[in-house]
Amino acid sequence: MSPKSTIDKESIFHFLKTKSSKPLNIKDISRALNIHRSEQRTLKRILRSLTASGEIFKTKSGRYGPAEEMNLVTGSFEAHRDGYGFVIPDKSEERDIFIPPRKTMGAMSGDRVVARVERPLKREGSIIKVLERGKKKIIGELCREKNIYFVRPKGKNVPFYILIAPGDMGKAKSGDTVSVEITSFPTASSPPEGRVLKVFPDVSEPSIETELIIEEYSLPRRFPPVVMSEVKGLVEGRKSRKRVDCRDLLTVTIDGETAKDFDDAVSIRKTASGYTLHVHIADVSHYVPWDSALDIEARRRGTSVYFPGSVIPMLPEKLSNNLCSLVPRQDRFTFTAEMHFDRQGAITDTSFYPSVIHSNERMTYTSVKNILVDNDRAEREKYSHLIESFEWMEELSSILRKIRIGRGSLDFDLPEPEIVLDLQGRPEAIIRAERNLAHMLIEEFMITANEAVARRLEELDVPSLYRIHEKPDTAKIEELKPIFHSFGLNVKKSGVDVFHSILNQVKGTTEESLLNILLLRSLKQAKYSTENIGHFGLASQCYTHFTSPIRRYPDLVVHRALKDSLDKGRLSEKMMKYLGKNLEEIAVHSSKTERRADEAEREIVNAMRVWFMKDKVGDEYRGIVTNITSHGLKIQLKDFFVEGFLHVSSMTDDYYRFDEKNYRLIGRRRKKSFAVGQEVTVRIERVNVEERDILMGLV
Repeated sequence: MSPKSTIDKESIFHFLKTKSSKPLNIKDISRALNIHRSEQRTLKRILRSLTASGEIFKTKSGRYGPAEEMNLVTGSFEAHRDGYGFVIPDKSEERDIFIPPRKTMGAMSGDRVVARVERPLKREGSIIKVLERGKKKIIGELCREKNIYFVRPKGKNVPFYILIAPGDMGKAKSGDTVSVEITSFPTASSPPEGRVLKVFPDVSEPSIETELIIEEYSLPRRFPPVVMSEVKGLVEGRKSRKRVDCRDLLTVTIDGETAKDFDDAVSIRKTASGYTLHVHIADVSHYVPWDSALDIEARRRGTSVYFPGSVIPMLPEKLSNNLCSLVPRQDRFTFTAEMHFDRQGAITDTSFYPSVIHSNERMTYTSVKNILVDNDRAEREKYSHLIESFEWMEELSSILRKIRIGRGSLDFDLPEPEIVLDLQGRPEAIIRAERNLAHMLIEEFMITANEAVARRLEELDVPSLYRIHEKPDTAKIEELKPIFHSFGLNVKKSGVDVFHSILNQVKGTTEESLLNILLLRSLKQAKYSTENIGHFGLASQCYTHFTSPIRRYPDLVVHRALKDSLDKGRLSEKMMKYLGKNLEEIAVHSSKTERRADEAEREIVNAMRVWFMKDKVGDEYRGIVTNITSHGLKIQLKDFFVEGFLHVSSMTDDYYRFDEKNYRLIGRRRKKSFAVGQEVTVRIERVNVEERDILMGLV
């Protein structure tokens, strides 16, 4: 029996990071750490693992050193169709790195890479190694030029064609829309190669477009047989002695009209000293234990993906829409956050416990708005037994919102598109989704519950997942200043203070929505992390996701950590060991699946917009300029919630140049100019279903 190894990953990395002043080869490391010859194989395995994760880098001469000491950054690559891209570093505090077109080393969007920073002030660099490929499948059109076949990708962030050998085409022919597996990834000197996996019918209906996007993003539709077998054995659990009975509380769910997976329910009481709020969250962890087939599949999916009229759920329907869903007039297992507030909205006490509830009503946002805002007589009579509760909710949420905005939380009230489908699944209308008082009320309670749970876990020093949002790059804020100046705004403040200054100045103006979008674009993306660095957007020092375990895997992990720590105020040894081994990987994977879902949902909305405008070529509309580049103007139509592009080449009355300082497009001869927020009349010139583009001309 071989002796147990005395070296591990942590000790090797710690030595290279803190004890070595230069990159070392295997002999140097062995000598410095007095590693026996019998452990050489273990050392090589550890070095391979650290290199694969990007924590250390192996030079061409076979020497190892920490990536950060060698001016290297590990992160994910986001590519642009024009060839350039950005590396988003794994480390939260580091700024993005711009990668010029000739320095991408063939990296594709979603790849995990190592980049060398070559111009620190400009944060510009080059990719020197691809650690992990993010995309192995591409959707596009099979094309032929002479005797060469290639696939032209539909995705705008894939800047090259994929070569297809005649023997790898299957039954596909030139002009077909195909799914292709990449068999040889691109390098700095050679294009990618692939083989055709699937041929799609002509894109004659929006439903086929949806199928293409599902295929392109490798979204899993069906649950494996082993998962469905596990689901069949699930039954409604009996109430245990450890579960607090909350069935006497007046409890409601408030969701959208079409929702079926009800994650959260709320109960409220007004007390002599303030308010008591119960936020009841579906206890998914009761039905889905660690490492069960259900758990592994949920972790793989990471999140539910919502499309117009349909959903690809994280959990099978029996759980998401039935056993776990907090349907009305049924007993359901929940995990409750009970929070006590004084009259000023300060939390005076919190407790968390497994519970059982009996939801009294399934309310909609529209219905609650009719009761509280519109004073609709019929609605108020129908729900007379709930009116007092709703009025207390309105009072408390208003107090909490005021506190949150007062501490510096960014108040972006951005319009979202809502796709209305006809019976055939075609887009009938694209409107601004309404966001009313009821939406804000529930949002405020969920934010408060998430913060309360995060604080408790941090106080207990329990390993968990945090929802973090980094401060924006000051460089990106500086780039926006010309736009703010062009609106006549006072931009004396610097750094992140600019956000609050601009938001306050534009509140209630016609430019508010446009400038909010520009500010939002400059922010970094929120993500999951095992380290708590706070949430900039919410101005929260400690935040997590706890309130949606039916549709988000991180929430399920947080439930388990909190539940395990309830009895003794600390995690069991078994849970500590499990989280220590898996938590970091869960955080990275959950952030990745969330980004994938967001991108797929955006693509579907873009596709639906194009299908909706397909028969409107030649029609004229009023629109607003929402963005300007040297290539042209992005226009938001006023009649529909649809954006299109007006290219400078179609502006034939003059030669237009981009005035970067004043953020305008200006004609050279006639000095006619276009600015963000300006109203224009446009004609729909071309709608390209394949490229998902709407091109406009100036009237």
